[in-house]
Amino acid sequence: MSLGLLEEFGEDRIRDTPLSESAFTGAGIGAALRGMRPIVEIMTVNFSLLALDQIVNNAATLRHMSGGQLSVPLVIRMTTGAGRQLAAQHSHSLEGWYASIPGIRVLAPATLEDARGMLAPALADPDPVVIFEHGSLYNLAGTLPAEPVAVDIEHAAVRRNGTDVTLIAYAGGLGKALAAADLLAAEGISAEVVDLRVLRPLDDETVIESVTRTHRVVVVDEAWRTGSLAAEVSARIAEQAFYELDAPVERVCGAEVPVPYPHHLEEAALPQPADVVAAARRAVGPRG
Repeated sequence: MSLGLLEEFGEDRIRDTPLSESAFTGAGIGAALRGMRPIVEIMTVNFSLLALDQIVNNAATLRHMSGGQLSVPLVIRMTTGAGRQLAAQHSHSLEGWYASIPGIRVLAPATLEDARGMLAPALADPDPVVIFEHGSLYNLAGTLPAEPVAVDIEHAAVRRNGTDVTLIAYAGGLGKALAAADLLAAEGISAEVVDLRVLRPLDDETVIESVTRTHRVVVVDEAWRTGSLAAEVSARIAEQAFYELDAPVERVCGAEVPVPYPHHLEEAALPQPADVVAAARRAVGPRG
């Protein structure tokens, strides 16, 4: 994630730290408190569990605990997600956990433009921002303008317009939702695709507006179904748009098992376009 930065910017700006997540995250918090705008890179989300005290009890709370006297303009980047045969200890999708914590902003880019453009506004935020980068997206290639384009870190984005069903996804799930939308279009089902991209605070307005247009919804989330971000999104739809729904909310989530290492089992444990298509068909029902 930081290849070449040490050579380009030198040791005064790039610190190659010991593998102590609590220590270097705490150092980042201290630097932020002293007026710097540090970026802390945690290799994968599972390692961030070793820094939970720093993130949850310090970075997220210091503004509140100081009565607004202290701010922590810290950005934490980490890899999330499965799909790369890294087995159970390195394939977690824990961004939903972090999205439940007041005091931090949680971002999950799914496009090249967002992956590049979210960093500047995140650094400008006076409070902590955690950016989850899905590991399967690192090999995405494309052409970007020479100058970065400003990216909104407040709102979800409608990536495809549709009329029959809303597919809600983020990060690694967005490509699968878009692939499912193509498959559904071949069957005459028009799917709208919403990219959450900002997981905290959730953009309820964009989600509810889409559900109000289509009246059916499928939420795609690679994380485990129980207590997932998909559960939170589903609950908010039920609270705010229950009478707009023509079918129950469908959820397509990861299997409730430690992520397997063998490729075919890992694929089976993760949401795939075919699973999203099947859920959309259930939501839409028979078409006469």
